[in-house]
Amino acid sequence: MRDLPSDMNPARVSAARAPRVRERRIDVFRGLALAMIFINHAPETVYETLTSRNFGFSDAAEGFVFLSGTSAALAYAGAMAAPRLWPGIARIWGRSWALYLVHLFVSAWVIAIAAATWVFGQSMALLERDNLQFLLSDPFGVLIGLPLMTHQIGYVNILPMYAMLLLATPGLLIAATRWPGWTLAGSVGLWVAASLFGLNMPNYPTEGGWFLNPLSWQLLFTLGILTGVALRAGRRFVPRSRVLAAASWAMLALALVWIKLPDVAQAGNAFMVRLADAGLPPLIRDFDKTYLCLPRLAHALALIYLLSTLAWVERLSQSRWTEPLAVMGRMALPVFALGTILSFAVRAVKAVAGDTFLLDSLLIATGLAIMWAFARTRDASRRAVAV
Repeated sequence: MRDLPSDMNPARVSAARAPRVRERRIDVFRGLALAMIFINHAPETVYETLTSRNFGFSDAAEGFVFLSGTSAALAYAGAMAAPRLWPGIARIWGRSWALYLVHLFVSAWVIAIAAATWVFGQSMALLERDNLQFLLSDPFGVLIGLPLMTHQIGYVNILPMYAMLLLATPGLLIAATRWPGWTLAGSVGLWVAASLFGLNMPNYPTEGGWFLNPLSWQLLFTLGILTGVALRAGRRFVPRSRVLAAASWAMLALALVWIKLPDVAQAGNAFMVRLADAGLPPLIRDFDKTYLCLPRLAHALALIYLLSTLAWVERLSQSRWTEPLAVMGRMALPVFALGTILSFAVRAVKAVAGDTFLLDSLLIATGLAIMWAFARTRDASRRAVAV
């Protein structure tokens, strides 16, 4: 056997040659998150009350970002372990560029749907909210801000955050592979600093920062990266523990009764006020989504932990009944883009035609069916090309 060149670390060579892991649970839950995001982004239907955000402090976005980090590690960790780093970096940054272009594509379609709602339906409902109103008051500012991602339309703000996180992914993968503990500590430190010092990406032409702050949400993404790196090595990043399981069940139960029982919510909110009076920072006592405050984060992590440990979840994920979700999860980016566009189409129809249970049911069912059919077609095309 020839000696390895001095710049080829055996551990890195082994990781580079390791086969890519395909974890079906990731596809299934990412597909489920996409379905719930579509429903939540077409608000004011009865089906919105059935999504996860109505049963706890977090929603599908937290799960989607965590799974995105896990998928990134499974897809790219091998490339970043190769002797030459640039091909892996270029591949990851190419994906970030694709996300940016998809974001612009989706934003253009959303603006077109909102404009068509007024032109053809004489309804200004979509043009009066979600940052679309600035098209009327400051159109040139919006035209500058959209390509810079400093002006984001409501419900069209996940991809900019994800694109920014992918830019950091090469460094995260190297750090997560070599120094997982320090990587987690640095991520937690940045999450804390972002909230304490109000660190965020800038907005223009409006004031403030991004609704989904990458400097805060990177913690969930980094945890996903660490989880994916561990999966590639055939182990868990967070070990199974009865104590963790009990704490996770307790967190989910607390969030459920807080959301569903008004008396518990009143008492809980009063307790949060006392924490504020005691000087605790908002990161600990608020439910703010922008900075991914602790109650949201803790709830999301408790749910993720339990779903990753329960045996029946694994069996259900392998069932043929979950294939519609799995195929959507495998085609996550195009399905997310289509689902966002469809959600605004649903809102446009409702703004013109009104709200009825029958119409809502038809719109939601049609949207989900289109997303599934689109995902299945894309998946079949990809498999045909691979053959």
